[in-house]
Amino acid sequence: MPEKAALLALKEAFIDPTGSLAEWKVTSLHCSWSGVGCDKHGRIISLDLTGMKLSGILSPAVGDLHNLLMLSAAVNSLYGPIPPELSRAYNLRYLNLSNNIFNGTFPSSLSRLKSLRVLDFYNNNLTGVLPLEVTELRNLRHLHLGGNFLSGAIPPDYGRWEFLEYLAISGNELSGRIPPEIGNLTSIQELYIGYFNSYEGGIPLEIGNLTKLVRLDMANCGLNGKIPSEIGKLENLDTIFLQVNGLAGELPRELGQLRSLKSMDLSNNAFTGEIPPSFSRLKNLTLMNLFRNQLYGNIPDFISDLPELEVLQLWENNFTGSIPRLLGTNGQLLFLDLSSNKLVGDLPPHLCYGNKLQTLIALGNFLCGPIPESIGSCRSLTRIRIGENYLNGSIPRGLFSLPNLTQVELQSNLLTGGFPDTGSSQISANLGQIALSNNRLSGRLPPSIGNFYAVQKLLINHNLFSGSIPPEIGRLKQLSKMDFSENSFSGPIAPELSNCRLLTYIDLSRNNLSGEIPEEITRIRILNYLNVSSNKLEGCIPLSFSSMQSLTAVDFSYNNLSGQIPVTGQFSYFNATSFAGNPGLCGQYLRPCSSGKGHNNGSGHSHISSFSFKLLLVIVLLLCSIVFAIVAIIKARSLKQISKARVWKLTAFQHLDFTCDDVLDCLKEENIIGKGGAGIVYKGSMPNGEQVAVKRLLAMSRGSSNDHGFSAEIQTLGRIRHRHIVRLFGFCSNRETNLLVYEYMPNGSLGEVLHGKKGCHLHCDVGYPNPTEHHNQAKLHFPP
Repeated sequence: MPEKAALLALKEAFIDPTGSLAEWKVTSLHCSWSGVGCDKHGRIISLDLTGMKLSGILSPAVGDLHNLLMLSAAVNSLYGPIPPELSRAYNLRYLNLSNNIFNGTFPSSLSRLKSLRVLDFYNNNLTGVLPLEVTELRNLRHLHLGGNFLSGAIPPDYGRWEFLEYLAISGNELSGRIPPEIGNLTSIQELYIGYFNSYEGGIPLEIGNLTKLVRLDMANCGLNGKIPSEIGKLENLDTIFLQVNGLAGELPRELGQLRSLKSMDLSNNAFTGEIPPSFSRLKNLTLMNLFRNQLYGNIPDFISDLPELEVLQLWENNFTGSIPRLLGTNGQLLFLDLSSNKLVGDLPPHLCYGNKLQTLIALGNFLCGPIPESIGSCRSLTRIRIGENYLNGSIPRGLFSLPNLTQVELQSNLLTGGFPDTGSSQISANLGQIALSNNRLSGRLPPSIGNFYAVQKLLINHNLFSGSIPPEIGRLKQLSKMDFSENSFSGPIAPELSNCRLLTYIDLSRNNLSGEIPEEITRIRILNYLNVSSNKLEGCIPLSFSSMQSLTAVDFSYNNLSGQIPVTGQFSYFNATSFAGNPGLCGQYLRPCSSGKGHNNGSGHSHISSFSFKLLLVIVLLLCSIVFAIVAIIKARSLKQISKARVWKLTAFQHLDFTCDDVLDCLKEENIIGKGGAGIVYKGSMPNGEQVAVKRLLAMSRGSSNDHGFSAEIQTLGRIRHRHIVRLFGFCSNRETNLLVYEYMPNGSLGEVLHGKKGCHLHCDVGYPNPTEHHNQAKLHFPP
């Protein structure tokens, strides 16, 4: 049978690592094969290969399935061009090849599939201009060409479809103006045209003709101008996404006519003025994102009365006045971010009224008064970031014991009281960050601090804490950064700190710590930064510290330390300021060390005769000459090996206008922009003005010539080209060190997005987000 032979030809062209098509055999009935559907006459009418982990090509034999009505090969790894022979399956109504790696241009022959209702080529590598051929498919209801590399302008002919209900061309490289003919799609219900596209001009007025439109997504595509008032005609609209554009002017009051609206994201634009009173009519609204604009005035009280509101993000505007007193009383609030405004007054007491609040962020305002006690019993809370205000009072009882907590930032306030003693309470397994810096907290740290076993950052600097650092600190096995500086801690440094093997940053400076520096700290193999300055420490700097190759910055200054400064390892890179203020210290950065040998000034008779003395002197000189010769030979060989090891080699993955010397010039302390367990990252500028990021990896074992596959792996990374992956220009290496040279990205790191003050939209999908999923993901935009 021709159809069975076509299926076997398809199988032959596939690579099937999991055996999904193992039952496709000549000896069996093809209508019983997985993914194959037949009608009552045994003709193949459907072929569903979705998610079978296939790779290889789609064989032209697919065109021999003339009775096929439905074909889906979505969510595989198929590559190569889409076969033009598909047009021979002229009965096709449903064609889905999304989420593969197909390349080349759109096959013009597919215009013959006149019965086609659904055409989905989302998330492939198609190139060329938007195909005009698809406009000949008059029966189309669903067209998805998003997530490719299509370019050029949207053809005016894309307004010709009479029955089209779904159009997605987002995530391409389109340009030009959005044609007014788009307003002729009177049956359209979902329109997605943003993301990575870069249009000229603004939203066409004809958008108001799309009265059946339910979802409109024109985010991140270079739009400017004002939102046309005609948008108020879209009475069925439940989602409008216009974020990350250059739209300006005041928010049109006509948006308040969209009574069906559930999700509204107008963030990252240049809107001015106040929130219109007409927004009080949006009774179905669940998400309101207006952050990163230039809005001002009070946050209207009617925001509290929106019965379904779950997500409210107004950060980085110029809002003044107080937060609406009844905010949260609708019982639905999940996510609140009011950061970086000029808000005053206190936090409303009912934010967690419905026990659903997950995220509370109000950083960088002028809020005062105590943190509401109700926050300490809000069991749904995962993140609280209310630092950089004027909040006072104590930390609410129970806050640190909340079961879902992941992040607590209360820094730079006027909080008093002690560090919360959680006793034997169960601590959240996801609590990774505690920031209490720059407050007026006091007292001793309780032993229960050891219960925060998942915490990675513990920042309590610039407070009034006293007493010794409890040995239970050693139970924090995940701790990577601890800052206890500028307090009144006393007693010795707890040697149990060495049990925190993931520490990269320790700052104990400006306290009253005494005793010796524990040698056990050398067990922390990835420690980058150590600061114990301005204490009362005594004794020597342990010689074993010189073996810590990960150290990039130390500060032992202004203590009572004595003895010689280590001279090997990383200590050869430090400067004198790291050791200043220790009168007893000596060595290469400070004064020379004394030999410490005494002299005999007695006047008694010598017991050594003149002859014996001369003989002894000759023997000593001879031995010294021999030792000197041996040392000179060893030193010469060592210098030769060191010189050989320090010869730098540049491996480039493209034409570069700089050398290894230019890269080495970037390795200055003031250029450090990041530190981690794998190494240090420096920002640098090359002679041609190009900015780069240089990652200095931890040194290889001394004397080892094996890079454990490093070169091969980096060669692979250097060949990768993708719009979502930072380019690796090349690397400099010798036998001791590897320096990776990357394209510099100014928007910061993932850590800053998740924990810092820099904000962006973070989509977890590697490619352009599928717009059908975007509505559900809208609430997952991360704040700064």
